[in-house]
Amino acid sequence: MATMMATRLSRWSGALWSGALGVCAIIAVVRPADADPRAVVELFTSQGCSSCPPADKIIGELSADPSIIALSMPIDYWDYLGWKDTLADSRFSARQRAYSRMRGDRDVYTPQVVVNGSAHVIGSDRAGIESAIGKTAKSDSVMSVPVTMSLAGRQLNVSVAAGKLPAGSHGEVWICSITRAVPISISRGENRGQQVTYHNVVRNLLKVGDWTGNPESWTVPLENLTRDGVDGAVVYVQDGTRDKPGPMLGAAYTSLH
Repeated sequence: MATMMATRLSRWSGALWSGALGVCAIIAVVRPADADPRAVVELFTSQGCSSCPPADKIIGELSADPSIIALSMPIDYWDYLGWKDTLADSRFSARQRAYSRMRGDRDVYTPQVVVNGSAHVIGSDRAGIESAIGKTAKSDSVMSVPVTMSLAGRQLNVSVAAGKLPAGSHGEVWICSITRAVPISISRGENRGQQVTYHNVVRNLLKVGDWTGNPESWTVPLENLTRDGVDGAVVYVQDGTRDKPGPMLGAAYTSLH
């Protein structure tokens, strides 16, 4: 793979997604979070991309900001080079392609950041990321819906407040189980010999339910989220569907330890 700042991929075959999570809806009083995040920043990265370590470092810096939910989503399409990214997941590759289809630009590359489900930026461009956060925040609906999570025994309670949606559309509620820091010693490819720490690495994506603008609450068993190394969870509400993702409407983070 040629070394370049943004390695572009215009076409790739579809990837499989796992099924939706079975959950039980409950009636609850939903209270807005004390400090709602202003942005969800998703980094599509790869151990095999020489331009990615600076972007991985930026995601680590952004993850320390409580007003930003920063996520690493390692893609798998560079695995064809002959060795596997140990964190890669085909669902993240599919999500990145779905974003490009919705934008209509077919721009799929690493490192790529998607801000609030709409703007894309080269992942190593910190100023560009901050600019995209500001620009996307100008929309009345982006990150406008209060979302809360709380642990209760062996279950996670998720609540989404009332909000407005464009006519004829609906939102989906998803949970990402994450590992906050994953150090990897890379033994092959362009980053051979480097140790890179990946931050807020998404380990699983599970659909909680649909949201139509009314207050909703769900309970999610922790057994559906936890696996080795998982120590946090992010829930987000996004306009559109898994295959046609739109702007981020709200999100929340909680530690699982």
